[in-house]
Amino acid sequence: MKQIKLFEDTPEKNKNCFCLDSGLTIEFFGGLGKKARRAVVFQRGQFFKEIKPLDKAERKLLIVELVKMDANQTKLAAAFGISRMTINTYVTTKEQFGIEGLLRGYRPEVSKDIRKQRALHREQADPAIPVNKAKALAELRAQTRAEQAARQLPLDFSFGGQEDKALHLPTEEQPFSEEHDWEPTRYAGVFVYLPTLVKGWDWLRLVAGYFGEAYKTLLVFLLMAGLNIRSIEQMKHVRAREAGVTLGIRRIGCRQKLWEWFYDAAGKEVTGALLQDYFRYQIRAGLVGCGQWFTDGHLLPYTGKYHVRCGYNTQRRMPVPGRTNMVTCDSSGRVVDFEIQEGKGDLRERIVALKKKWADETALPPVMVFDREGRGDEFFANLVKETIPFVTWENRVDAKKLAAIRDSEFATEFTYNDKHYGVFEEEKRLRSTFEQESNKKTVVTIKRIYVWNKTSNRRTCGLAWTASLAMSTEDCTRAILSRWGASENAFKHLNNRHPLHYHPGFKLVESERQDIANPEIKKKDTLISQLKAGLDKLYKKLAKAKQAVNADGALRQNSTHERTRNAIAEQEAELATAREEKKHLPERVDVSSLGDYKSFKKIDDEGKYLFDFVTSSAWNGRKQMVEWLQQMYDDENDVVDLFYAITHCHGWIKSTRSEVTVRLEPLQQPKRRQAQEQLCRKLTHLAARTLNGKRLVVEVGNPPSTETVQKN
Repeated sequence: MKQIKLFEDTPEKNKNCFCLDSGLTIEFFGGLGKKARRAVVFQRGQFFKEIKPLDKAERKLLIVELVKMDANQTKLAAAFGISRMTINTYVTTKEQFGIEGLLRGYRPEVSKDIRKQRALHREQADPAIPVNKAKALAELRAQTRAEQAARQLPLDFSFGGQEDKALHLPTEEQPFSEEHDWEPTRYAGVFVYLPTLVKGWDWLRLVAGYFGEAYKTLLVFLLMAGLNIRSIEQMKHVRAREAGVTLGIRRIGCRQKLWEWFYDAAGKEVTGALLQDYFRYQIRAGLVGCGQWFTDGHLLPYTGKYHVRCGYNTQRRMPVPGRTNMVTCDSSGRVVDFEIQEGKGDLRERIVALKKKWADETALPPVMVFDREGRGDEFFANLVKETIPFVTWENRVDAKKLAAIRDSEFATEFTYNDKHYGVFEEEKRLRSTFEQESNKKTVVTIKRIYVWNKTSNRRTCGLAWTASLAMSTEDCTRAILSRWGASENAFKHLNNRHPLHYHPGFKLVESERQDIANPEIKKKDTLISQLKAGLDKLYKKLAKAKQAVNADGALRQNSTHERTRNAIAEQEAELATAREEKKHLPERVDVSSLGDYKSFKKIDDEGKYLFDFVTSSAWNGRKQMVEWLQQMYDDENDVVDLFYAITHCHGWIKSTRSEVTVRLEPLQQPKRRQAQEQLCRKLTHLAARTLNGKRLVVEVGNPPSTETVQKN
């Protein structure tokens, strides 16, 4: 008797498809794992990304991205046919060296405990290797360090071999050269900046290489940046020994000594080369983004008695004496580059100079984002000529024309910062453009983006030119909204935590720019305005005056009509003469040729560059550590305050022959304390080292025993 099937057979499972959890699946075509011809990733059943696994670079980037999206690492390793350790290596390399280090195969530095475990596993697997032999472990450590040094991105110190100078400081002058037992310090939290800067930016070697024994000044500035101390004069309230052991310089000096250290560092006049190396290293190591660069000018006011050039105060809407700091940030708010310019500064020139300055370090030119100060068709056309992609607001938009646009035109909609936007774009032709050799002007076409903030019911326009970059209308709109309007403004937040206007050690020299706008042109403009106003009155008077005649019918020569006509003719001739004289006047003149003008003084920027270098270093380090904290702490609105709570913790510090250990007092809330401990483990795992090879360790715990704590 034939058996009847009650149910159909279960369909055969697709062997090329792997579930990675968290709603992620990956399907391979033309093979499996890293030998497949192509792989498609789906997120909750929707297409997410497609790559070629045979391309090792694409495969690495996808694996790191999937790990960040909480994919199961064991299943991910099985899908690609690799080990879990390989995935951990990819993730660690990306965190320590950025995308460039991941693609070039840099080897991350691991902690001493992990190296010891790996050595023991190798010894147990191969009996020929002696087990638990100190000599074998020492050789293994030396080999690991040599391989790590060979794979590290070398610092390009182009200023007189500064690297050798840093490594040959006297032993007693090197940071953390002193050995001591546990000592209490109120400033232990500031220590968390050092592992990040030392490991990420090789910061100690950089500053010691350029300043030698005067590097102590920059460590004091780091303490000021970490604790928001607004001037060197306020350092008199800081405990000298406690701050000294935290910074590794034994004891900071009194106010007079601090000024001696400062003038010793500023007198070397090496900040130009220092900043060049620092900014270049950031870009090469992937520590700052190169996709979008946001440039803005910030007034540095001057209130002294000397005659200096004027910048523009946006809040007061008037020129005031001072300089302009042109700061460039990436999309995450990290400082990429900055330059202090005399007087108002030139944003347009700065944007073009940025592209030329870092053209060799960026594969693709970054998209320059700036506000309405960079307006002008000639400037936009020049950016197109220099192949510099840009996004900006359009100046002087006609509100009536915007209001007349139908709502249906704003087809692309998205939400940004809890505000709903609608956008669309059209072409804009620039007719006033740069001239070619044939003296014919070339028309350049750029994008005009119409933006409708539906939440506040306001409309405006933006301009963009993206060259060959694949940026949609929404991408361009998000770029300009990410630093202005209701969005986070990195410059304002930076000013709240660091004194942007503080300038230690003012020094004034004779300015090279002694030219001013020709005052004679202003006088001529005043005269022309007066003549035009007088002519308007005469024209009205002439229209009302009637012609008078004598008894014989001839026109009266002394009538109001004739006198008004003669006055008009005289003033028209005078107006034409004034306009002709204005054409022959030079636009700018040197003040030395004028008897009643003072010469301009220029503020020396050496001390300001020193302080701003440390401020930007602390800010970029803070950005990095906050990103780490965001993975450990789920309260987005409190994560920044948590970081500053950690940096203000009291604690204890101990320095031995091989390690510098800082123990922070635990935070009271369990949730905060857990995040604090995780951050400290992360900083310790960086395995940052001082110039003399001491490892920097950060931990959280109770006070050491009273017998081992030294009193100041």
